[in-house]
Amino acid sequence: MFTDFFYLLRAEGVPVSITEWMTLMEALSQGLDRSSLTNFYYLARSLLVKSEAYYDKYDVAFTWYFGRIETPDEITEQAMRWVENALPPLNLTPEERERLAQRLEKLDLDELRRRFEERLKEQNEEHHGGSHWIGTGGTSPFGHSGYHPSGLRLGGESHSRSAVKVAAERRYQGYRDDLTLGVRQFEVALKRLRRLSTRYDAPRDVLDLEETIKETCDNAGRLKLVFIRPRKNTLKLFLLMDVGGSMTPYSRLCSQLFTAVHRTTHFKDIRFYYFHNCVYDHLYLDPTCHPRQSEATTHVLQNLDTEYRLIIVGDASMAPSELTAPGGIIWWGMVNEEPGLVWLQRLRQRFPYSVWLNPIPAEQWDNMYGHQTLNAIRQVFPMYELTLEGITRSTGSLLNKR
Repeated sequence: MFTDFFYLLRAEGVPVSITEWMTLMEALSQGLDRSSLTNFYYLARSLLVKSEAYYDKYDVAFTWYFGRIETPDEITEQAMRWVENALPPLNLTPEERERLAQRLEKLDLDELRRRFEERLKEQNEEHHGGSHWIGTGGTSPFGHSGYHPSGLRLGGESHSRSAVKVAAERRYQGYRDDLTLGVRQFEVALKRLRRLSTRYDAPRDVLDLEETIKETCDNAGRLKLVFIRPRKNTLKLFLLMDVGGSMTPYSRLCSQLFTAVHRTTHFKDIRFYYFHNCVYDHLYLDPTCHPRQSEATTHVLQNLDTEYRLIIVGDASMAPSELTAPGGIIWWGMVNEEPGLVWLQRLRQRFPYSVWLNPIPAEQWDNMYGHQTLNAIRQVFPMYELTLEGITRSTGSLLNKR
């Protein structure tokens, strides 16, 4: 059933597996959609969509596939005239709707399609207030302004928030994994960096339901409560942000990232530092990168243990000398005795769980200004785009040593 819909979802980029699809088919066979397209919309989304990042792609596929059910292209002008002169919409109480739902025949979507095509062939005049023909204001499953628990709307306006109309609104466009991140999307992405553990000194005040059941059974049915320590995220985050110069166009995006990080409370520890173009002898405590508000990079390396997850945000675009030559730093009055590339290699060696997030789209990396330095940095750090999809992919490097 709906095999083309399965392939359409895959074509839109929704990663639907065969197992998930068969689970949906099993749910339909048990009538969990209640023969309603709206219920089917939510049922299929709950079973097939793994992440809110795919909600919009799901809506695009759903609108394209099922939109033809509500107003098929092949409907003749005569059929559309049948529903032009509409009766007032039925205003039913919830109790009346419930009684009608129990009395009216529930039809699955395939049966609705079949009967709809039959009505088109048989009907030759408009009908209103009935329960069989295409019309308005009645309990027929075909038409509008009436009520049927498993009907298809033809023309008119939706008075019951039809699934196709909901999908067509595209309310989840901002959740897509191919869009630039905002504060909320950063927060969602950062939550993926969770490493839960109970290995710390805390009171055992969380009920372990499975162990309680097991111990109660072993205790001949007499209740025996088992408590454990609460699980907390033990992951520590070290964030470095490139500011100024070529990063200025991305300042709003960077501000959103820092807002999201500051609002995040589920990490054990978070450290923030700034740099300009490349890391040298000092890291800065504010985006002005003033020497008075800085710490020696060596000091930072010595005082942060290797368990910190390092995220560097920057466009990796600079003059080659800034990356590879001593004295390449462009700050007035500052001199670096060692190339910036050496400092980046030290960071990578100290923090093996590390990534570089680049706000520039990946398709531009090989032909943009500064592509030489960008590709050199890619030899040191795994580099990903600063998108929700990029953050998702980068979690592999941040949670597993490579």
